[in-house]
Amino acid sequence: MNILRKRDVAGKVGLSSVHIMRLVKAKKFPEPVRLGPASIGWIESEIDQWIADRASQRMDGNAAGLVTE
Repeated sequence: MNILRKRDVAGKVGLSSVHIMRLVKAKKFPEPVRLGPASIGWIESEIDQWIADRASQRMDGNAAGLVTE
């Protein structure tokens, strides 16, 4: 299992850290895991699945699956 820090997640999904946290709060993005008192990270496989889900929705022609806020 690989853990990604916020900067790595932002680069991988192409969204800002602030937008990622908005999506987490709205339950539209995987929850981070607490790594310490002041640090969080995401499980890479969950981020990869989130990306795959977006791609699948696009391929199915489901525009509602796009990330908007």
